[in-house]
Amino acid sequence: MSSDRFETSTTSKGTGTNNEEEVEVNQVMERDQSGGKGDHMVGLQRAVKRLHFGSWEEKEMAAKEIERLAKEDVKVKKLVAELGVIPVLVNMSASEVVDRRRLAVMALTELANGTYTNKALMVEAGILSQLPKNVNILDESTRGEFAELLLLLSSLANTPFPLDSSEILPFLVGVLESVGSSTTTKESCLGTLYNLSTVLDNAGPLVSNGVVQTLLSLAPFKELSEKALATLGNLVVTLMGKKGMEHSPVVPESLIEILTWEEKPKCQELSAYILMILAHQSSTQREKMAESGIIPVLLQVALLGSPLAQKRAFKLLQWFKDERQAKMGPHSGPQTGRVSIGSPVNKREAQEGKNMMKNLVKQSLYKNLEMITRRANAAEDGSKLKALVISTSSKSLPY
Repeated sequence: MSSDRFETSTTSKGTGTNNEEEVEVNQVMERDQSGGKGDHMVGLQRAVKRLHFGSWEEKEMAAKEIERLAKEDVKVKKLVAELGVIPVLVNMSASEVVDRRRLAVMALTELANGTYTNKALMVEAGILSQLPKNVNILDESTRGEFAELLLLLSSLANTPFPLDSSEILPFLVGVLESVGSSTTTKESCLGTLYNLSTVLDNAGPLVSNGVVQTLLSLAPFKELSEKALATLGNLVVTLMGKKGMEHSPVVPESLIEILTWEEKPKCQELSAYILMILAHQSSTQREKMAESGIIPVLLQVALLGSPLAQKRAFKLLQWFKDERQAKMGPHSGPQTGRVSIGSPVNKREAQEGKNMMKNLVKQSLYKNLEMITRRANAAEDGSKLKALVISTSSKSLPY
């Protein structure tokens, strides 16, 4: 509904319909007058009447007043649902007048905060369909207000009143990819994507709308990385999400780089988790990771990371170890092919070969440990490394 048509339908006074609505508003307000703060109830009654029956200027003032009253008195949030305020504000949020739209969204945001019923009413009134198709037409302030409102509404994702992700995703992706969006606005959008990603049925729409690549492009930014990685962690357990990450040109390099962020342990943990899922039962992905230099980075995390990051790093190292042992095993094609039938391997030569491999493994391990030791600043880290070097054998960590 356009703003002009909406104004025509709500500002014509003297009709039977509007008189009935005004009577209904008065009845609701009188019923609840004794239960709330007197000044707030009087102010709300005046604001509701202006919102329903006033001019556009009066509607804007009413929206601002309703936001203020809802912030000061929680009872107001319950009353507006009965007074028909939400559908009017939803229609105002689609206005082409910047200030009018922003005031409506700000009022809706305050009314949605902490109230399931109001959130459901907003979705039912069509707030998602009112989202601008082109985010660039919005100023940063309004863009941020919409993002905050969507973050609140996205809590409905795991309720009997789910959201239609296809209506939200173009706006969210547009904001996240826009250079004009602030970090705070992007954080709100990432929070919304995370809430949507907790529902497996949303994985398809999220991937098909390019969310995986958008998140991967934001993950290297430390102020946004944790929320982006958390959402990727929800998507990587789905078939579509995993394929989307496997085919990305920045994987695994960007995730391996995040593993080096010692000051961001949560990011290390999430990155290690995603790499574990990608590497599991996929020799192709493990080969790509090895070629990208993941082994020394995993050793670093295994020694200096948080307990959870260490556990995941050790798990990944074990897979690489098992895979290398399988390639070097007595039944691998290249090795058995070199031995002629009827010519058993000389035991002495075999033992010498094993000893040589052990020495090479130890040299590689100590070289990596020395590199990590140099990066450790605290004395306690030094003692920790020393203890690990003493207790670690070539059998447990062959890299």
